[in-house]
Amino acid sequence: MVLFNTFLVMWVLVAIGTFFYLFKTTAPYGRHETSGWGVQISARLGWILMESPSVILMFLLGWFMRDSLNVIHETFLMIWLMHYIHRTFIYPFWMDMTTKTMPITIALSAFGFNIINVLVQAIGIYFFTEYTESWYETYVFQLGLVLFIIGMFINIYSDFLILKMKKVKGPGYHIPNSFLHRYISSPNYFGEIIEWLGWAILTWSISGFVFLIWTFANLFPRAISNHKWYQMKFENYPKDRKAIIPKVV
Repeated sequence: MVLFNTFLVMWVLVAIGTFFYLFKTTAPYGRHETSGWGVQISARLGWILMESPSVILMFLLGWFMRDSLNVIHETFLMIWLMHYIHRTFIYPFWMDMTTKTMPITIALSAFGFNIINVLVQAIGIYFFTEYTESWYETYVFQLGLVLFIIGMFINIYSDFLILKMKKVKGPGYHIPNSFLHRYISSPNYFGEIIEWLGWAILTWSISGFVFLIWTFANLFPRAISNHKWYQMKFENYPKDRKAIIPKVV
């Protein structure tokens, strides 16, 4: 337990370092795609590769430890897979990634991160956090589950609206003006942060809150970069629109 907690402290320090690094260097994929980052692969292939440990490894860990897990652990596993099956196997085919590429270094870095993150979640929740079946009845679980579902809805629906807009206006980037897009440039990231806040609360685990810190460290700087990109690309981009938190930033 001491060794695991020591690792978590170090892992959080890496997240803090990553947070500040990403303000200086925006990962070169999607709208920020650029040359000079080495070998490029299909964005769709890269996305599936980098997200796959979150489905495959977590499922295998749950399967091999099934005799020691209770119904609460199994519920956590289903909630986790609900997000990552969509993220890994539906999202890349849903969104327009046909002609886009990403550096293989980005895909492999994210692949490695997701392996570590799955192990951190599984070890912290399956081994070091105890749950009884009455956990379902706690306000902590119920609040966390509601936040997770709300966040996942915001995340997926925001992506859906972008896809719908491209079908109407054509491929490429346009100014979205529906749903939370009217208030922030990256409502999908806002939704994902809410999701993993919900996860941290419903599991009420150190591992869950560490993942929330990492989610914020990754998505907040990228949302700021997305916001600046929109402002530079479109002269008529709404000046009162924020980056990721409505009315705040």
